[in-house]
Amino acid sequence: MDPLLVRAMTADDCDAVATVRIGGWRWAYAGLMPRTYLDAMSVEEDAARRRTRLAEGDGRVVDLVAERDGQVVGWGCVGPCRDKDVPDGAGELYALYVRPGHVATGVGRTLLDTLLERAAANGHSPLLLWVLKENHRARRFYEKAGFRPDGAEEPFEVEGVAVPEVRYARPLTRGV
Repeated sequence: MDPLLVRAMTADDCDAVATVRIGGWRWAYAGLMPRTYLDAMSVEEDAARRRTRLAEGDGRVVDLVAERDGQVVGWGCVGPCRDKDVPDGAGELYALYVRPGHVATGVGRTLLDTLLERAAANGHSPLLLWVLKENHRARRFYEKAGFRPDGAEEPFEVEGVAVPEVRYARPLTRGV
């Protein structure tokens, strides 16, 4: 098995990233969101959105992929925080997904570490993220990486089912 390579995402990665993202949603959110919603997600539509965002990006959002044996096995992105109630300079981990068959192999942690380094290098601190309140696996993962709930919660609803989110935060310094 080749070592894991973390690199900048390119337009050529959009289909693979969409596959990782949607596969990640279907795996991670099974039992937390309606199956009909998860099944209706389209890799093609998601890939088209990724291409548009990448092409229109101004460099403030960092998209990275994790690749092993020539296959994209993870994707994450970080940039300025979208929340209004945070200090200037706060960043946000928008997404972190790993192919289900690569969960608990170090892909997620390596990708997260690289995203943390990039966010710190871009001057972001703290770094925030939103996670489904009932996604205990993800919450443990982020807590092991030094994130803590900051008390903020958001209602989120999918096809009439409440799936509230909680916000986590972690201070960053250069060199993470």
